[in-house]
Amino acid sequence: MTIAYETLLSHWLTLHGLFVMLGLSIYVATSHTLHLRRHPSASIAWVVALVLLPYITLPLYLMFGVRKVKSAHSFGGASESATRTSDSDTLATRTQRLASVMALPVASPYHQLNIHEDGTQALQVLRSMIDGAVHTIELSTFVFANDGLGNELASRLKRRAREGIKVRLMVDGIGAYLGGLTDFRSLSDAGVQVVFFVPPLRSSLRGRTNLRNHRKMVVADGEWLWCGGRNLATEYFEGDATSGNPPWIDLSFDLHGALALQTRQQFESDWAFATRGTLPDAVPPINLEPMPGSAIGQLVASGPDQTDDTLYTILVSGFFNSRRRILVVTPYFVPNTTLLMSMALAARRGVRVDLVMPRKSNHLLADLSRHRALRELASAGAHVWFLPRMIHAKAVVIDDELALAGTANLDERSLFLNYELMVAFYERNAVRRFTEWIERQQVSAAPYRAQPPGFWRELAEGLMLWLAFQL
Repeated sequence: MTIAYETLLSHWLTLHGLFVMLGLSIYVATSHTLHLRRHPSASIAWVVALVLLPYITLPLYLMFGVRKVKSAHSFGGASESATRTSDSDTLATRTQRLASVMALPVASPYHQLNIHEDGTQALQVLRSMIDGAVHTIELSTFVFANDGLGNELASRLKRRAREGIKVRLMVDGIGAYLGGLTDFRSLSDAGVQVVFFVPPLRSSLRGRTNLRNHRKMVVADGEWLWCGGRNLATEYFEGDATSGNPPWIDLSFDLHGALALQTRQQFESDWAFATRGTLPDAVPPINLEPMPGSAIGQLVASGPDQTDDTLYTILVSGFFNSRRRILVVTPYFVPNTTLLMSMALAARRGVRVDLVMPRKSNHLLADLSRHRALRELASAGAHVWFLPRMIHAKAVVIDDELALAGTANLDERSLFLNYELMVAFYERNAVRRFTEWIERQQVSAAPYRAQPPGFWRELAEGLMLWLAFQL
């Protein structure tokens, strides 16, 4: 009996050791190959779990632990444009140089920037793009809802596809379920090419289930870009007249020019990844010569397909180097220590820091997790503003020299896990217009008053922060 028990224990220890070695080998290999940088507590948690419970932890790691993947396309490294501006030392040129080091697309000309004042205007532009496209429509979204708004847009896309326009629709694999199971089959039957980005049931063991495509872009004919925080659902545009719920406040914009064509190339890269296909051999050249009246902007793609944490790096660098003002609007604010420190130190240096967000968002976990960071910002002298309505806009303005607008929230999921898309605007008039849009929303906001937390609240906040980014 003793011998049998010892034999069984020996076999179990051997098997356990093999699982531990396999798990740690996979952990080290993926971290090295994909240049994964994790929070120290997350790294320790994964290693301890792999040693103690490798049979459970290894499948979970394969499902949730990898946050970088190989990109289908790279836009290349430093450009001639970045080199030409190397003697200048403005925030715009420093940001362009930093972006070029991270292999982001070169800053490109655009014209006819239109910042949508509200959902009504945003929807009018979107309808015009779909109805006016001559050759192609590329549309990427997180949610395509099965509601009045979603069904109307689906009808327009089907009609254009039947008219011979090449229409491609890419919806996130999780967001497709959140939208209420839109009838995507009827879209396909009408000739719309539909693809789901990383469907969870087909990708659970390939380390991608936790990596969601939050990019929202519509490109018509490679010339006209519509982008911003709005999902394709009623609450982002029109609200619900029946229940009396107003639309969410959100920020979107459209523009023309080479920047739109670069966004189309990003869509092609995402499409190739989602379909496990290849990029077209013939990529149309982009004319980077500015037209009369054009300005310069830069595509900032962030996420698992980027070697660096591009948006996070640009934000931290911009906040640390800010001199006059930081203006942020975001629905969710759960920063990591470094990002929070960069904002707090800016406030302590005398930089005016304004953070605009909803008093109550649509995510309870995010609301519970934000208070520790908000108290630290307030104690550093920053100004936090709560809006009575839900605001879903995402934008950052630094020193009236740089504006970033698009799809990314200031939380760890957006900055480190999601596929996100922002546009950096460097032209002063564009930066001023984004500033004025945020300030118009700020008029109806009330200042945040920090309250010292009790023991149980402090404990709950710590738990929420731990849950916010352990995977």
